[in-house]
Amino acid sequence: MKKLLPTSIVGSLPKPAWLAPPEKLWSPWKLEGDELLEGKQDALRIALQEQHLAGVDIISDGEQTRQHFVTTFIEHLSGVDFENRKVVKIRDRYDASVPVVVGEVARQKAVFVKDAKFLRTLTDKPIKWALPGPMTMVDTLYDAHYKSREKLAWEFAKLLNEEARELQDAGVDIIQFDEPAFNVFFDEVNDWGMAALERASEGLTCETAVHVCYGYGIKANNDWKKTLGSEWRQYEEIFPKIQKSNIDIVSLECHNSHVPLDLIELVRGKKVMVGAIDVASNTIETPEEVADTLRRTLAFVDIENLYPSTNCGMAPLSRNVANGKLRALSAGAEIIRKEFGM
Repeated sequence: MKKLLPTSIVGSLPKPAWLAPPEKLWSPWKLEGDELLEGKQDALRIALQEQHLAGVDIISDGEQTRQHFVTTFIEHLSGVDFENRKVVKIRDRYDASVPVVVGEVARQKAVFVKDAKFLRTLTDKPIKWALPGPMTMVDTLYDAHYKSREKLAWEFAKLLNEEARELQDAGVDIIQFDEPAFNVFFDEVNDWGMAALERASEGLTCETAVHVCYGYGIKANNDWKKTLGSEWRQYEEIFPKIQKSNIDIVSLECHNSHVPLDLIELVRGKKVMVGAIDVASNTIETPEEVADTLRRTLAFVDIENLYPSTNCGMAPLSRNVANGKLRALSAGAEIIRKEFGM
């Protein structure tokens, strides 16, 4: 990115109420067939326009064409049974009814490439596209076939790499892998999780990012945060491994969190998407609050490597709140640019 402090969202934006019931995850579609396809494209147009109006620099799809950041990709794989689900504890935090791996997983066709090509035709700005990371995929289903989290992660990594390469060819500038599971399963991250993620990004020439946060602003995640004490030091367990990886950008949660900002020093040299917007609150940040978060991180990340962003996705929020937060993000970044005479 040539622009100083390029802003972006992490993943999801709220969907229009005519497409899916708002302010919830796994929200069912209200349309079917060709009407659904048309509705998804209209929602992409809206998400793009709202980002443009808010002054966002790196455009995302807002996950308008998927119900969930993980399971929509899994839906398109063979070897996974969505009818006979099992209940598992996701991220060691909350129970969810999830699909079951019943055979060898395989990617039959591209999942998001058509959507990415469509979005590419609508804007000249850089595009970032999020994919679930291998470990987070493993943690969001029940494995009755491989019976090994590591083996299944490596299989997913190969399929993700296929998708990522096609997204890159479709004109995507940044491929982001969402790995909230990295903040929970530290031994697995260091034993095989980071290696599986590097396999997912293998051979890509576009920029790559890994997003590691404390989750959507839902009750289960908020309750978990209350148990973490006055300092959230989870990043300390995984950042050294990430720093040595081939991933270009690290996305982390900062604003209204108890993450000691000096932990960012552990990924010195990487570009850092600093979460300066709290997605677990309906309170819209002021530009000054955003600027203060960014300003405090500059002791640990060079300004040319600082990418202001949201803490996580905003699907559970109302559209008005989400748009207000996007405008605050852009305005806060502009305050810092002016301070540096840029």
